[in-house]
Amino acid sequence: MGSKYSNLETDIYSIFDTTKWKSEGILTKPNNYTSSNNSDEFLRITVIPSGKSVNKESVSGLLLIEIFVSAGKGSKRAFEIADTLDQYLEGKTLKTNLLGSTQFTFSVCAPDGYDKDDPSLYRYEYNISFNYFGVQ
Repeated sequence: MGSKYSNLETDIYSIFDTTKWKSEGILTKPNNYTSSNNSDEFLRITVIPSGKSVNKESVSGLLLIEIFVSAGKGSKRAFEIADTLDQYLEGKTLKTNLLGSTQFTFSVCAPDGYDKDDPSLYRYEYNISFNYFGVQ
């Protein structure tokens, strides 16, 4: 009880810790990761619980995934990664713990400019709304 935020984060991050996701070969980092010129592409994940709840153990919000790809090569690779993310998230329900589940709706992906820490990378924002339903 009282752990909706940590349960939500555990649910979401569990996707990127699976053997199936790891086989995609896309480096995935938490929201406080800063690029360091050692990768041509990676994802940075931020869970933003920001919406209304149906009970004290639930919350809605937005999953923001920044897609970083090599700059100057167009959007194709970023959109391929967004399509891959959709396979794991869009319209899916996660039930990775006994206390609740996370439901995802529909995604949006848009270019967002050069990475401020590494201008050899270009950033796209992929976001998808979610509802986390905890057990009360």
